[in-house]
Amino acid sequence: MKKLPHSAQSPVVFTRRLVSGAVLSAMLAASMPAWAQQAPATPAAAPAATAPAPTPAGAIPVGDVSAVPAPTIAAKAWIVVDVNSGQTLAASNPDMKVEPASLTKIMTAYVVFNALEEKRLTLEQTVPVSEHAWRTGGSRMFIEPRKPVTVDELNQGMIVQSGNDASVALAEAVGGSESAFAALMNQEAERLGMKNTHFMNATGLPDPQHMTSVRDLATMSAHLITDHPDYFHYYKQKSYTYNKITQPNRNRLLWADPSVDGMKTGHTESAGYCLVSTAVRGDRRILVVVVGTDSEATRAEESLKLLNWSFQNFDTVKLFDKSQPGIDARVWEGTAENVKLGPPNPVSIAVPRGKAGELKPVAQRTDPLIAPLAKGQQVGTLQFTLDGKVLRTEPLVVQDAVERAGFFGRMVDTVKRWFQ
Repeated sequence: MKKLPHSAQSPVVFTRRLVSGAVLSAMLAASMPAWAQQAPATPAAAPAATAPAPTPAGAIPVGDVSAVPAPTIAAKAWIVVDVNSGQTLAASNPDMKVEPASLTKIMTAYVVFNALEEKRLTLEQTVPVSEHAWRTGGSRMFIEPRKPVTVDELNQGMIVQSGNDASVALAEAVGGSESAFAALMNQEAERLGMKNTHFMNATGLPDPQHMTSVRDLATMSAHLITDHPDYFHYYKQKSYTYNKITQPNRNRLLWADPSVDGMKTGHTESAGYCLVSTAVRGDRRILVVVVGTDSEATRAEESLKLLNWSFQNFDTVKLFDKSQPGIDARVWEGTAENVKLGPPNPVSIAVPRGKAGELKPVAQRTDPLIAPLAKGQQVGTLQFTLDGKVLRTEPLVVQDAVERAGFFGRMVDTVKRWFQ
């Protein structure tokens, strides 16, 4: 039993000192699953933002704790992300500002898909072709003024054929003008947390202010995959014929690997050859971004290296789902003695293959927990560590509300806490 400090003058003073100098509840450690550990309570850091990709600030790339290093990649910058968990597996120059070229069209499609979801467009809707869209240079779908074309056809022209003319026509259909549409693109980029990105057009044609980073491209691509699954099928389409002209998808990996189901190529002389690729094997999805390679063949080969390395050397583990209810913690002065704590949603975590058993969730919170407690109330953080390194941090929240007890119940708990 803990002795009262000699200087304590009253239960009130002692209770205040308990709160200010508390450590993580001993009961919490006793009730944790075998794979969880306790850490001394510290002021809780703000939880990392939850996003499909990539790894939030404060967490390391998972490849840093892998015995198998990432392959050497012949690209200006690259990143590989486990989409299930949103974690970065490895990266090189992830925040370097680079030209996106036609990878820009992933954001163009994202904004168009938003408009489709919000019923501001329909796939069957015909879109007028302006002279500006018709005259846009670079890769083309070969739309023509005064010839009806639908949103569905334009989507295929933009995504499969990488048509700049199709991108401008869609931008004008959604935003009224390409410049107004670019403002919508930048608005979405800011909302998604793309900190190194600024769009000037819907096509990716060179402009000194049209820049991004491979981390931002991964964030954007992962959001398109998870936010718009009903439209993702366009990215695995191998060819499209419009105006009696058949053009193949430029993503060679669609033919090289059956697990690849997207996503988008890009190329300008200044940007080099770029590729966002993604594949599903089993229930895992991996996303790779490479920019600044020297040829179509190189961008495909280097992307496939990273896809294979990721699938072969990492696993994705799901924690705190229905089969793993929260951690029991003691509640004081409430209508219940215990409450379950855990992340607000099931957590998927990428780990090096064979290391899942060494993953250690570490709960950090301030004791005591005093009712009332609201469902979803954050009371600390839960860090997931491997080899002493933080892979992910999640908020630790109350899973079921606990109301405040009556006067007698509160007094009984106050007395019990004096002797803890």
